[in-house]
Amino acid sequence: MSRVAGVIVDVPSRSTDRPFSYAVPADMRAWIEPGSRVGVPFAGRTLQGFVVSLADEPPAEGPAKLKPIAELLDPLPPLLPDLVELARWISEKYCCTWTAALQAMVPSAIKGKAERHLRLADGADEPAAEAAAESAAARSDVGRPEAFWAMPGEAAPELPPSETLPQELVRELRRHGSLKLEAARQRWPEAGGAIKRALAQGVLIEETSIRDRIGVRTQLTVYPPLDREAAQAALEALPGTAKRQKELLLYVLALEGPVTLQAMLADTGASASSAKALADKGYILVEEAEQQRDPYAGREFRRSEPLPLTDAQREVFVRIRDAVERTAPATFLLQGVTGSGKTEIYMQSIQRALELGREAIVLVPEISLTPQMVERFKGRFGDEVAVLHSRLSSGERYDEWRRIRRGGAKVAIGARSAVFAPFARLGLIVIDEEHESSYKQEETPKYHARDVAVQRARQHGAVVVLGSATPSLETYAAAARDGAGGALLRLSERAVASSLPPVTVTDMRDELKSGNRSMFSRALHEALQARLERGEQSVLLLNRRGYSTFVICRSCGYTALCPHCDISLTYHQKTRAMRCHYCGHAELAPSACPSCESEQIRYFGAGTQKVEEELAKLFPGIRVIRMDVDTTTEKNAHEKWLKLFGERKADVLLGTQMVAKGLDFPYVTLVGVIAADTSLNLPDFRAAERTFQLLTQVAGRAGRHHLPGEVIIQTYNPEHYAVIASQRHDYEGFVAEEMKHRRMMGYPPFCRLILVTMSHEQLATLSAASDRFARRLIELAGQRGVLQPLHGSGARALELLGPVASPISRIKDRYRFQCMVKYRGAVPAAELVSEAIRQAEAEAPRSGVLFSVDVDPHMIL
Repeated sequence: MSRVAGVIVDVPSRSTDRPFSYAVPADMRAWIEPGSRVGVPFAGRTLQGFVVSLADEPPAEGPAKLKPIAELLDPLPPLLPDLVELARWISEKYCCTWTAALQAMVPSAIKGKAERHLRLADGADEPAAEAAAESAAARSDVGRPEAFWAMPGEAAPELPPSETLPQELVRELRRHGSLKLEAARQRWPEAGGAIKRALAQGVLIEETSIRDRIGVRTQLTVYPPLDREAAQAALEALPGTAKRQKELLLYVLALEGPVTLQAMLADTGASASSAKALADKGYILVEEAEQQRDPYAGREFRRSEPLPLTDAQREVFVRIRDAVERTAPATFLLQGVTGSGKTEIYMQSIQRALELGREAIVLVPEISLTPQMVERFKGRFGDEVAVLHSRLSSGERYDEWRRIRRGGAKVAIGARSAVFAPFARLGLIVIDEEHESSYKQEETPKYHARDVAVQRARQHGAVVVLGSATPSLETYAAAARDGAGGALLRLSERAVASSLPPVTVTDMRDELKSGNRSMFSRALHEALQARLERGEQSVLLLNRRGYSTFVICRSCGYTALCPHCDISLTYHQKTRAMRCHYCGHAELAPSACPSCESEQIRYFGAGTQKVEEELAKLFPGIRVIRMDVDTTTEKNAHEKWLKLFGERKADVLLGTQMVAKGLDFPYVTLVGVIAADTSLNLPDFRAAERTFQLLTQVAGRAGRHHLPGEVIIQTYNPEHYAVIASQRHDYEGFVAEEMKHRRMMGYPPFCRLILVTMSHEQLATLSAASDRFARRLIELAGQRGVLQPLHGSGARALELLGPVASPISRIKDRYRFQCMVKYRGAVPAAELVSEAIRQAEAEAPRSGVLFSVDVDPHMIL
């Protein structure tokens, strides 16, 4: 019986978001399984796809009508069956296509693309190829050869008598066997018609294959001889003049394992020709071998042993360990103050999972956390740790991913996407600083790593540990609801004998009244000076990069805006350029106002660049390391800066939120927050929560070891409950106050949200499309009986807010409208939104309006 595969084809369209049936060729049946990556014919092209199902029964139309799979792209399926099922779950929960979810799970190196090649037909030679082309040309009288390049696959154009297949092209094909179509297009642009006619006559054949962006790296490798006696005899048989060959053979005889040819030649000083001569004679074996792109090659990590746990730590560890041993899905929220030793609990829990033959994933929120976390985990678990994050090269990420897939690593540590690490026996998933917004993907599929982790744990019978000093309100509420189930674990004291640092809140309004117009309050200035005198270190936080946040003319009020987005440009002093942080547009800063030609152009608002400049003015000789997006673009930049700071080669670490979390330096005794109001006044219901979390997290960087710490927060809103609660290190107090506002306004955790954003270049088209979507959603919700206000008494309710213009109403020359769906209870909101979009698109199929759906959004801008 024929084998039939259900394949999700890599076409990002809702209309094709379903498995298509393909026949499995007989020679592939032993290799193809769910999760295999294949090349399949689709709409006249060969495209990449993923096998999601296999069946012995042919579909209703019969196997004869099925096209066969064209090629198998990997001998080992890149996706395990549980990940295929997880992708289906993601597509349903987050309103995205199945192929988008599948693509999110594999490294960018193997997101293959189709390549079209030309080759000579079997038996064709140069004269025959040329004669065929000349014969075709002789029968033609009208020419349009450019059609070959413009529309591949159309009927062959008529050719002028003078057009023949270039002899050089034929020779290239005979020499190399095949040639990329794109290369032929560029080298012989005038020969399109002749090539197309040759294709029609069968002299040339066009083939399509899927090629990965990056492949496995190989290197010529020398192996120890299998027969040492024969090699010794060959050494004695070499003539005395072959000194280099003898040296090489002696080197090879002493080998205990393989060595690269490059290393051997460097060690012996011999030439490649000497090695080739020995290889040709069969005296040594030289073959291509895979070379691992190890991002930490040559690095030595100091081995560490498990630390003794405090009574509170041991109680938490036992709860997690017992759950891991039960091999039943469980989720814990570990709420521990900064410095309470959460990482040690993670590592000892992972050790127990490894002892049980299971695997573990550790997620960290920011790339700046990775160097220290990698050092800790590599020091404890050695080569069993694989690292997956965006600052590695594509090749390094690919090799680390392959090491996991082949069973060479048992622990994966990385950022958000590491939740998809292809482990087969997953036992534990740790999400450190679970409250961080970076766990929410902002591009399709807009998944949250926390929810994906919980779903993977259900599939594997694994345990999820969510760790944070300031958990998100949704997570905290869910854990608190569990009650007797004990999902909420607490560590209320630091692991070492240090206490939480005292926090001073400085009212910058009083500073202005007293004549201090500096960005540093007197208290912060004095505290910085004291640390410089004592040789201690400080961390300064300003969650705004650049030099100035906007440029304005004092004469006419002109403000420099991005021409493509409704947002002001940020001035960067180093390049003297104004940049848009949304679309990347940049232009030189004007010396005079473009509107009134006044020279009263001024820069307002402070960014990290300006703070760095002010520090140099106020404290001559101060050593400052600035960490923000502008200074950490190079590979390993985070690690370099943090290493320098850890070696006390800088006095101040200045940065955006990347310096606020996870950093542990013994000589940091002062933390200063330049402007606590940066995130407090954003048009987002989570603004207070984010402010409290950021202030609490950065305060935890001070006084973590033997030296006492101090925290100074500068603000224009000292009476705000988020600031007051962070000063007291009072998480429960903040939660109580914030929950009152959330309940009153009907926001999570008292409801769920879906944000639907629509965009188009034309405002009228966008307005009509948004109205169509809203109308369809209201109709569908009414049919399900769930369309009612959330403040009503119904157990199931759905409200629609909008459509309205988005807070940033234009980005990249596209206008933006949004609708906010609020719901509670067992309402199939994602299903209703998907169906409303489908109907709205069907009503105006060529409108060009783009829909973006964000389930449980973290940003509403």
